[in-house]
Amino acid sequence: MQILFVLFVLIGLFAVLVWPILKIRRGAKVLVALSVGCGSLGWRVGAAAPTVEQRLTDLEAYIKNAAPESSLVGYPGPGHNGWMMTSAALVLFMTLPGLALFYGGLVRRKNVLSVVAQCVGLMGIVTMLWWICGYSLCFAKGGGIFGGLDYAFLKGVGPAPNVAYGAWVSHNIYAIYQLMFAIITPGLIVGAIAERMKYKAIMLFCTLWMFVVYFPTAHMLWGDGGMMNGLWNPNASIRAIDFAGGIVVHMTSGWSALVLCVLLGRRRSYGREPIVPHSMVLCAVGTGMLWFGWYGFNAGSAVAADAVATTAFVATTLSAAVGLGMWALLEQWVRGKPSILGMCSGAVAGLATITPASGFVTPTGAILIGAVAGAATFFACSKLKTVAGYDDSLDTFGVHAVGGTLGTLLVGFLADTEANPNLKQAHIKNLVGNGLWLEQTKAGLLVLLLSVVGTVVLYWVVNALVGCRVDTDVETQGLDLAEHGEDGYSH
Repeated sequence: MQILFVLFVLIGLFAVLVWPILKIRRGAKVLVALSVGCGSLGWRVGAAAPTVEQRLTDLEAYIKNAAPESSLVGYPGPGHNGWMMTSAALVLFMTLPGLALFYGGLVRRKNVLSVVAQCVGLMGIVTMLWWICGYSLCFAKGGGIFGGLDYAFLKGVGPAPNVAYGAWVSHNIYAIYQLMFAIITPGLIVGAIAERMKYKAIMLFCTLWMFVVYFPTAHMLWGDGGMMNGLWNPNASIRAIDFAGGIVVHMTSGWSALVLCVLLGRRRSYGREPIVPHSMVLCAVGTGMLWFGWYGFNAGSAVAADAVATTAFVATTLSAAVGLGMWALLEQWVRGKPSILGMCSGAVAGLATITPASGFVTPTGAILIGAVAGAATFFACSKLKTVAGYDDSLDTFGVHAVGGTLGTLLVGFLADTEANPNLKQAHIKNLVGNGLWLEQTKAGLLVLLLSVVGTVVLYWVVNALVGCRVDTDVETQGLDLAEHGEDGYSH
C-alpha cells in the first residue's frame, strides 16, 4: 500500500508540472486532490493492517483467554461464546424445570402448582426488570454500590465483548447469562415460605427485593467498580472474592428467606400433624437437574471455556458428591437409614457451599468444603430448625444461607493461586492465605445485614399494601385451587 501512495504522489506532481503547460489548471487541481487523498488513504490502510505476528498473538490470546490487541479486537471468540450461551441455558434449566420440580416434590400435593407458578412468574418479572434497568444497575460502571444507567433497556449491549467482564464473550450473551442468576435467586426464597404466602405478595416482595438487596449486592461483588469486587477492582474497599454467587445468590436469598418465614409465621399444621413431601421422585429428578445446571452456574462463571472453568467444573462435582455422601452417613448414624430426601439435600448443600469457592480451590479443597457442607447443613436442617422453632418449609435457610455463608468463609482459607492465576494480581495476591478470610467475613456480614434489614422493611411494606399471608381456608384447601384455579393432578 505504501507503493500506491508513492504512485499517487508522482501522478500529482506530473499534474502540477505538466498540465499548466497544457492550460488545464482546474483539472490539475482536481487530480492533485484525488492523488494526495488516495495516497494518504493507502498509507493509512497499510499502517493499520496487522502483521502475521500480531494475528498470531491475538490467536494465542484467544487460547489463553487474554484480551486481543489487533485484528480480533471487538470480535467474540466462537468457543468461549458458545460455552457461555450453553451455560446461560444451563442456569435457566436450574430454575425451570429444576427448582420448580425440586420444590414441587417437597410440598404437599395441594400446593405443587403454586410453587411452579411462583418460579414461572419470577422468570417473567425479573427478565423485564433486567431489561429495564437491572443489568445496568448491576454491571454498568458507576459507584461502589450501584452501577449507572448506561445499559438501561440494554442500550449498547451488543455482540461485541465488554472487556470489563470477558475478552471473548459477547456483551449481550454475558447480560443474558447474568439474568439467569437474577432469576433463580429470588426463586430460592420461595422454598422458605411455601404453602402459605399469597402469590401477588411474593411477586411484589421479590420485585422490590431485587432493587433493595440483589442489584446492589451483585454490583458490589461483581460489577465494574464494585466496592467489594476484590478480584477485579484494585480500589475495592473490601477485597472479597465470590466466584459464582455464594454471597450474591445464596447468602442474600437464604438470610432473607429466614427473616421472611419468621415474620410470616409457621404453617397452621406445622408441629400438629406430619407435613411430608408428596413426591420424592419429583424431588430427586429436580435435584439431578439442579446438579446438571450447576455446571453452567459455576464453570460458566469463568466467562470462558478455559482452565479456570475446568477448575470450577471439577470442584463442583467433588463437593456435591461429598456433601451427598456426608449427609447419608450422618442419617445412617443418627436415624439408622439414609433417605432420598437427605441425599438430595446433601448434594444441593455441597453445590451451594462450593459456589463461592469453585473457581479458586484445588480438588482437595473442594472435598473439604463438601464434607463441611454436608455436616453443617445436616445439623441446621435437622437440629437447629427444631430448636429455634422457625418453619423454613423447604430448608432454604438451612441449605443455602448456611452453605453459602460457610463457603464464603472457607474460600478465605482455601483459595489457591495455582487453582486460579487471577489471584496472583498485585492488589490481592498478598491476601491469599494471609487474611483473605477477614475480607470474606466483612463482605458476608455486610450482605447479611443488608438482606435482613431489607427483608424486614419490605415485609412491612408488602403486608400493608396487599397482605402477605393467605387466609386459613385457603391454606387448608391448598394454594393450587384457591390462588390459581388449577389442580396439579387429575387423578
